[in-house]
Amino acid sequence: MSAFLLFIGIVILILSGDWMVRGAAALARHWGIPSLIVGLTIVAFGTSAPELFVSIQAVLNGTSELAAGNVIGSNIANVLLALGAPALIMAIPTNMPGVGRNALVALFASVLFIALALIHSPLIIWQGAILFGGILIYLIWMFRLAKSGVEDPILNEMTEIDEGEDGLPTKVWLSSVFLVIGLIGLAIGGRMIVDNASAIAEGFGVSETIIGLTIVAIGTSLPEVATVIIAAYRGQTEVAIGNVLGSNVFNIFAVAGAAALTGPVIIEKQLLVFDIWVMLAAMIALVVIVLTRMPIGKKTGGIFLAGYGLYLAALVRGII
Repeated sequence: MSAFLLFIGIVILILSGDWMVRGAAALARHWGIPSLIVGLTIVAFGTSAPELFVSIQAVLNGTSELAAGNVIGSNIANVLLALGAPALIMAIPTNMPGVGRNALVALFASVLFIALALIHSPLIIWQGAILFGGILIYLIWMFRLAKSGVEDPILNEMTEIDEGEDGLPTKVWLSSVFLVIGLIGLAIGGRMIVDNASAIAEGFGVSETIIGLTIVAIGTSLPEVATVIIAAYRGQTEVAIGNVLGSNVFNIFAVAGAAALTGPVIIEKQLLVFDIWVMLAAMIALVVIVLTRMPIGKKTGGIFLAGYGLYLAALVRGII
């Protein structure tokens, strides 16, 4: 029953995040707020809402290990799974303008997170302030790039939902309903995930960290995985790389930062010994591919998927 409720919580969380973004974006349009501002605020934070709500709820619930596992596990899944799977359908180019710049930002975020975790664990308010300050600086930087007319795949993705007419409610009252239902759903879904993830961990005799690294991380990464696979199927592979890089930057800066500002985020020894280095290795591999402008084809995609399979196998072996 806990597994079923966890699955329902993930579904509610994903759907609610989408509803919240669409409702808020539509209201912003009604109020005449520029698309760029909407993209850099509502859409940017809204697309990370599943991870954000789960992590904050986990801290408030006293199971902050789940928050750390969710952030690290999601970033690993984003690179190895969300890029590996669609690469089997169609090669993902990495030579678009701005990809290298954002890949280096994502790598810097990973290194900063690891450094802060090694300096002091659990993560506390001052570390959370540094991380969350990172997302504010990043968004200001994105705003300046956009105003100067620089092409950027993450910026394009963030403004896309507001500029497109499809899927946005057209009436103010309906936009408000979307927003309210989305926010309520995020709170309910986040609570369901945290409560039932803890119950599963207790039932199997494993830590919340393991559940966060696996079930919860994959579940909250499903929007990225689905978006990238659909984009690859439609031949819009330029969406894939921006989606993954943007998600990884927000997971570390916004999600981990907000969680640490809410309360201490415990990072278990296992994460410091193994998982954060897997996250870093995956990110370094992606940066090397991007900087050499190599497309992520079937061979690389297969290696990514195999790497993710080996990572999950290592986690299972550690449990057993």
